[in-house]
Amino acid sequence: MIRSLLSSIVASRFQARWLNADPARADQLATLAGLSLSTVDFAVLLQKEIDAGLPQPLPLQRAMRRLRNLLVASLIERDLAGRADLAEVVDTMTGFADFAIRTHLDALHAEMTAAHGTPIGEESGQPQQLIVLGMGKLGGGELNVSSDIDLIFVYPEDGETRTDNPEQRQLSNHEFFVRLGKKFIAALSEITEDGFTFRVDMALRPNGASGPLVASLNMVEEYLIVQGREWERYAWCKARPVTGNPADIVLLEAIVRPFVYRRYLDFGAIDAIRNMHAQIRAEVGRQERLHPDRSNNVKLGRGGIREIEFLAQVFQLIRGGRDASLRDRSTRAILRVLADKQLLDVDVVQQLLGSYTFLRNLEHRLQYLEDAQTHALPVSDSDRLTVAQMMGLADVASLLTALEAHRTFVAAQFDAIFSDKTADGSCGRGDDRRHGNERDSDRAIDTHHHDQVSGTDQREAIEARLGALGFDEPHAAAQRLLATLQSPRLQSLPEASRNRLVALINAALPQIAGSSKTGPTTLARLLDFLEAIARRSAYLSLLTEYPHTLGRVIRMISASGWAAKYLTNHPILLDELLDHRTLQATPDWPAFACELQQHLDAAAGDTERQLDILREMHHAQLFRLLAQDLEGGLTVERLADYLSALADTMVAATVQAAWRAIPNHHREIPQFAVIAYGKLGGKELGYASDLDVIFLFDDDDPEAPFLYAKLAQRFITWMTSHTSAGILFDIDTALRPDGASGMLVSSVTAFERYQTTSAWVWEHQALTRARFCSGDASIGARFEQIRDTVLRTPRDPAELKRDVLAMRRKMRDAHPNRSTLFDLKQDSGGMIDIEFIVQLLVLQHAPQYPALTANIGNIALLKLCGELSLIDAALAAEVADAYRVFRKLQHQTRLQGADQARVELDQIGPEVAAVERLWGAIFGE
Repeated sequence: MIRSLLSSIVASRFQARWLNADPARADQLATLAGLSLSTVDFAVLLQKEIDAGLPQPLPLQRAMRRLRNLLVASLIERDLAGRADLAEVVDTMTGFADFAIRTHLDALHAEMTAAHGTPIGEESGQPQQLIVLGMGKLGGGELNVSSDIDLIFVYPEDGETRTDNPEQRQLSNHEFFVRLGKKFIAALSEITEDGFTFRVDMALRPNGASGPLVASLNMVEEYLIVQGREWERYAWCKARPVTGNPADIVLLEAIVRPFVYRRYLDFGAIDAIRNMHAQIRAEVGRQERLHPDRSNNVKLGRGGIREIEFLAQVFQLIRGGRDASLRDRSTRAILRVLADKQLLDVDVVQQLLGSYTFLRNLEHRLQYLEDAQTHALPVSDSDRLTVAQMMGLADVASLLTALEAHRTFVAAQFDAIFSDKTADGSCGRGDDRRHGNERDSDRAIDTHHHDQVSGTDQREAIEARLGALGFDEPHAAAQRLLATLQSPRLQSLPEASRNRLVALINAALPQIAGSSKTGPTTLARLLDFLEAIARRSAYLSLLTEYPHTLGRVIRMISASGWAAKYLTNHPILLDELLDHRTLQATPDWPAFACELQQHLDAAAGDTERQLDILREMHHAQLFRLLAQDLEGGLTVERLADYLSALADTMVAATVQAAWRAIPNHHREIPQFAVIAYGKLGGKELGYASDLDVIFLFDDDDPEAPFLYAKLAQRFITWMTSHTSAGILFDIDTALRPDGASGMLVSSVTAFERYQTTSAWVWEHQALTRARFCSGDASIGARFEQIRDTVLRTPRDPAELKRDVLAMRRKMRDAHPNRSTLFDLKQDSGGMIDIEFIVQLLVLQHAPQYPALTANIGNIALLKLCGELSLIDAALAAEVADAYRVFRKLQHQTRLQGADQARVELDQIGPEVAAVERLWGAIFGE
């Protein structure tokens, strides 16, 4: 203890002066420094300081200052002796600041009410309490030992004080809290014989130094909506209520949250923070030029603490509106979340945390010298050596080497995100670091004069440039390009957005020209996409800040018209293109379902937000599958399995959320199940497939039929409603008992009775591709038993064939094909013929061969029928292969945006012939 105490005295002149002023303080320090300060009871320590003035107790302000000095001295001792880490230092200072704020405010509020009465809200009629917001490092729970505290004062409502004492002078609530705020600041920050408790900075309040000291909730709301600036979003990101009534804090957070955290992905935050950082660096540079001996600012200098904070907070501002886990106020906590969510590499985050710890420890040691709010290395060589030794380093050179290594790493990570991608009006030409050198002659459109594109010279220049790039029809491409640029939507854009848009087009054209076969089509799709997102500057910022994303957009829309349309309709999915690893990851459905449920739970009670969450997460996952599909990473069968699993997850989550939204539901978990038919039932879902479902329940409660009908209706509404995030699925319930004239929801008993006594053969055909999708598992098991029983019921073969043939003719008549192309689905020898063949074989032979009731898909069932000698095995294999070919071709045509899957018959002659042979063998046609 003596050795560590002596070392800290030598290191800290503040601690030495404090100890020398009173011999009794050495024992105080030795006692307190032996404890972990993260868990000390500040109230007990304060009372000891108050009682130290016996026989007269010390005033609160003196006692609080004395406690502050004792705590700082103890932290210096523990930190330099290696007994306290960074977390203990900042947690202790933050905890003490919170304690000092609450203690002084409580005392002063009581003093003010004794003099002027209790402030009462004019609308609520309730007593009012001041909300003290901790900002900056106090808000983030990472306060320095010698830091000032950034505060904002907010009171809930206007009104006036109420008193029964005629001698008390009434005040308006505003004046009451202004006076309280001034007394409070003085109590903390006035320098007395004992020093100060905390310096207080109020510059972050609305309108800064020119604004009122306190603001009502209404004033804060109006200011943030009308005048709030981008840098204030960064500041309010850290805002943490230290005092106030919980209900008032909820109201304040409801005002602040939409200002700080946008519902969309806000990539414009990168540019805003970049500009703020440039201003800070310019001021630091000016100070360093005036005072060269004050260089190496570990907070604001290049690669310093502020750059790490900016790195963490830019992800918060971009994504925090959609992901509540990114709203933590602690820099260290947010960095760890970024690693968990793979937004930054784990190794990078670990190094950033290491650099943050080094720089914050160094910052503290600079402040230990004199208890001064400094962030720069000291001037004198002896002090620099002292600081180096406090850092555990042998000399100043070692300190500077270590400092430079950390700053170099931090600066590189900062530049990777914040370097200006729009230098010289370009973006995204291959290497992100080379694009700024693009020559004017490389541009198809003059970035600085594109508002004059109607001139002949500009048109000819564009056409010449497109020709040089290798466009097959440069004149038509130039005309298309000019039509977009001259559109009213683009002409009305702010200049900054127009410049970004033109820069993106210039960057895209060489990449489009490289795909000569699809160049004109790709250009048209890209221009449609850019025109659709032009008014959302955040999307333009994303493509500008991450040029590789533009390349991925071009590749996707070039490969698929459906993908182009989907991305144009849901540009929020651009975020999915940022990280190749996330895009290519194999789906983890349990993890996806868990994450989906967490987001829905966080938005409980907000139906509109829950609808958007379902759509956003479905669209994002579907888009990842689309990306893998276009890269050739998925077979048609595997893709259908994934899309079906995704739909199952969305159905389950929607049922659960919709049930919770129904008032007065009689049980927590509904005895309700969704049964899938058609493509979802057979796990052959495509990108734009609707869902064929029916609803079953098994509940004896008298209100059950009404409540479950309401649940089914709400489920359909939640699935099919168009919101700002689009639609989830179209729902078809026509296969329920008695079709459109039947009840929307059936009891299990009624469903069984209908299937065994009243259902048509075509309904049993549909049952061959039905399965339990989600909901109550026991109902699912009952359904599977009913299905198995129905499918294994003996039937007259001749009558069965007549019924199946009649239904097939009816379908052909309903879908005539008057084109010269072959309809892969509807035409004779196509997919429906194969499905009808399988359905007939199942219904005819399942009584003898129960294995045929398994819902294993048409290809596997054909193979099984061949193995059972129900049909020729070789022909069964040919038809199974044909079905696989048809599905692949159907998928490819749909990817190009075609409404109907039709191809030249020459492409599939052998496959169609095989299907027709098997059809003839079974039906005799």
